[in-house]
Amino acid sequence: MNNTEKGVFLKLFNRGGYVLDFSTADFDTFTMESVGVALCSHYGLSKGKSLNAFIKESTDDKSNKLLLDLLNYYELQYPHFEKERDGINDPYSYGTPNDVYGKYYAKCKEIAQRINSNQFSAFAAKSVKEAFSSEYINKQMSIMLENQSTNPTEAIGKAKELIESCCKTIFEKKGMIPDKDWKLNNLVDETMKLLEITPEHVPDTAKEAKAIKAILGSLRGIASQMGVIRNAYGSGHGKSASYKGLEERHAKLAIGSSVTLVNFLWDSFERNNKTNE
Repeated sequence: MNNTEKGVFLKLFNRGGYVLDFSTADFDTFTMESVGVALCSHYGLSKGKSLNAFIKESTDDKSNKLLLDLLNYYELQYPHFEKERDGINDPYSYGTPNDVYGKYYAKCKEIAQRINSNQFSAFAAKSVKEAFSSEYINKQMSIMLENQSTNPTEAIGKAKELIESCCKTIFEKKGMIPDKDWKLNNLVDETMKLLEITPEHVPDTAKEAKAIKAILGSLRGIASQMGVIRNAYGSGHGKSASYKGLEERHAKLAIGSSVTLVNFLWDSFERNNKTNE
């Protein structure tokens, strides 16, 4: 979350020195539980000024956590888009969709959803990184995550390579060698066959068989489309002078998709190993 985005949260919560409906004691209790600091006691300032001071000087992780916790409190405490009551606008409501506080809330909600999505992807990526023992794969994961904002092209290339590395590692641990001429979609398809997790392996009698087959088919499709994106926009191929890369959001989509597929493949491999022990 950048400083401009943090400022939107502060405008939503901080109103004339007050923060929502918190008393000083309640605010200290809330912030202590959220980030381990009783803000008003720590800074000796009003609730609003204490919140501003903390957001300005704290780490991104802690400031993000407090702002998101306050947004959760806000959503639980006040009716959604509360209308004016008796002609007086409730200063602690969401406001209406078109007033200033309603717009602040909508923007904060959008930011929160993005951060939560990124945190999930980072957690999933961490799980994959811990699962593989290969130093090469760990390095790929680090480069991919570090470059999603600063170098989306490199991140997209690494997202494809992560899938390749996962499949080749599974083949290696199975004592088999994949065909060197397989493209990414072939490699993933053969890995899924090896692990018996293709749509064809789901019996029609299984509960919600159609839905499961559709999801497995979509996972298989990730590999095919990732190869297309990487060839057009990722690293590893020469580009013309007029080349324009994709944006950070596209890199995050590629990373999230590859991590989802790799997590599923690796979990299936580990389950397959336990079944065959």
